[in-house]
Amino acid sequence: MNTRSALLALALMAPLSAQVAYKGFNPANIDPTAKPCQDFFQYAVGGWAKRTAIPAEYERYGVDQEIDTRTHQILREIMESAAASKAPAGSETRKVGDFYASGMDEVGIEAAGLAPLKPLFTRIDGVKDGASLAAVLADLHRLGAFAGFHFGVEQDDKASSRYAMVLAQGGLGLPDRDYYVKEDPKSKVLLAAYRAHVAKVLALAGLDPKDADRVLALETRLAKASMTRVEQRDPNAIYHAMTPAQLRAAAPGFPADLYLKGLGLPAPDRFIVRQPAFLAELGRMVQDVPADQWRIYLRWTLLRNAAPGLPAAFEQESFAFYGTRLQGTTAQHPRWKRVMFAADRGLGEALGKLYVQRAFPASSKTKVREMVENLRTALGTRIDHLEWMSAPTKAKARQKLAAMRVKVGYPDAWRDYALLEVKRQPYVLNLLEARRFEFQRRLAKLGKPIDRNEWEMTPQTNNAYYSPTMNEIVFPAGILQAPYFDASADDAVNYGNIGATIGHEMTHGFDDEGRQYDADGNLKSWWTPADEKAYNARAELVVKQFDAFEPLPGLHLNGKLTLGENIADLGGLKIAWDAWKLSQKGKAQVGRIEGFTPEQRFFLGYAETWRTLTREEAARLRVVTDPHSPAKFRVNGPLANLPEFYQAFGCKDGDSMKRPEKDRPAIW
Repeated sequence: MNTRSALLALALMAPLSAQVAYKGFNPANIDPTAKPCQDFFQYAVGGWAKRTAIPAEYERYGVDQEIDTRTHQILREIMESAAASKAPAGSETRKVGDFYASGMDEVGIEAAGLAPLKPLFTRIDGVKDGASLAAVLADLHRLGAFAGFHFGVEQDDKASSRYAMVLAQGGLGLPDRDYYVKEDPKSKVLLAAYRAHVAKVLALAGLDPKDADRVLALETRLAKASMTRVEQRDPNAIYHAMTPAQLRAAAPGFPADLYLKGLGLPAPDRFIVRQPAFLAELGRMVQDVPADQWRIYLRWTLLRNAAPGLPAAFEQESFAFYGTRLQGTTAQHPRWKRVMFAADRGLGEALGKLYVQRAFPASSKTKVREMVENLRTALGTRIDHLEWMSAPTKAKARQKLAAMRVKVGYPDAWRDYALLEVKRQPYVLNLLEARRFEFQRRLAKLGKPIDRNEWEMTPQTNNAYYSPTMNEIVFPAGILQAPYFDASADDAVNYGNIGATIGHEMTHGFDDEGRQYDADGNLKSWWTPADEKAYNARAELVVKQFDAFEPLPGLHLNGKLTLGENIADLGGLKIAWDAWKLSQKGKAQVGRIEGFTPEQRFFLGYAETWRTLTREEAARLRVVTDPHSPAKFRVNGPLANLPEFYQAFGCKDGDSMKRPEKDRPAIW
């Protein structure tokens, strides 16, 4: 029996109590027929994949959904308790309860029908020209239905100490502009299915289904004017500071002044325009698209966005296209869960207060912060030893790393929901009210100092993020649970799992996009030309590696679209490894556990992060729209570049998981 087989045999024969003792990955998930140096993803989680089927309500299923199941049950209990309570009117508990109760009132939703939307339909009926169109666009945007384009208040990329009005492309019913413009057979079939979906929704609303052609024609024109996702990966390509006069010159037909009047806002000293060519085309469309075509498009956009709160026929038709047709999901989430998702978006921090009291121990926050500082030290050491980077750029990189802020668990200051008016009324009105509140909350930031305590994710969210303009990494309580993280678990597994996630987010500050922002969060170059050239040459190796991956026959990944995430995966693993080694200094050494060395457990813990199955339809959608690579390649891709992995599993030259040295990207 070879060494690998012996290790696996020991692991699989170990008693369950021993498996639970170290946590973070389960040897029963291993596929003993696979070889770690040929396909580590299959080896590490293939056993689980063979015995697992994707539940009907999911487009993909794995470790994330297992974690979410626990979190969602807690949130359900919180919402049901709030709905049954006699909390005072206006309290957050009352608002949570009323939101949930209205969402669960299916009889009331059916009885209300489309009547709650009648005032908005009346407003849309009044669109006769550019001025009335601008006013209605403002009405819909205020309710989260971004017809025509997108407007928001965001941190200024090149002046990160202030908020700015941001104008960007938008207004599409399909997930990406490519769905409208590609000519291959699959794209044409999908576009025809979308047209049929629009027609069905219009018919349900008592409108002429033939008008779906006019909706599609308008959206196709918007799509053709839109930048691709790859083009938008260049932060400078989507940053154009313009005064109102400059915007009028660049997009003469775009009614910015009338739109702002509709929102009750004065003209700013400048806008940040993401895609000037798009707004120029939108301006032409304001002038030459007939008013009745705009009206049908606006009705469709409102219906599409309001569908989760409308009678079952609308919600089911929306799911039939966006869930089943686009992602292959065959059953909706149960109603309580759909309402919970909406409550999480609308009252997320009110739920979060109660969630962290029940599910997030203080010990987790302490342990994660300790890990973060070990990773910060490890990345700093790597920066110091980079052979390809000059001393001036290293100093700036060190400065940025030192300034990177860390948020763990939940906010220090909770969001105030006093101005959110939720009550036991037709559910769609509460949905729209939650969106109105969020839109107005963001508008209120204009002219105020940057709120550096704000979170862009709720505490219960199973995710993490890096903000380039804030230069901060954020880890909500929702992701800080087993198997991703357990304060009592084996260090090797914790660092391979949540440690690599921390490193991933930290590396985003230095990926192909994040590296263009300085320590203060400004889009401002701090690289010498030679260092920038050296970085780009190394990044191109990552592009080339991932371009070659083929998740489905004939469907290749887009290495440029996924570049930032792939760089972060590779860098995150490297610094997590170094940080783990650093953390073991002065500690008693932990040897083999169930036959696996600490080094092997590190990589098995990392693979557990991506234990996921995805439906083919969802996989196709994600290749087009998602900057993240599929799970298999997030494991095999970076590991195939790491000598530490080769050594841990005895990989030799010629093995698939050991790439030739000349092809290995070495950035951070």
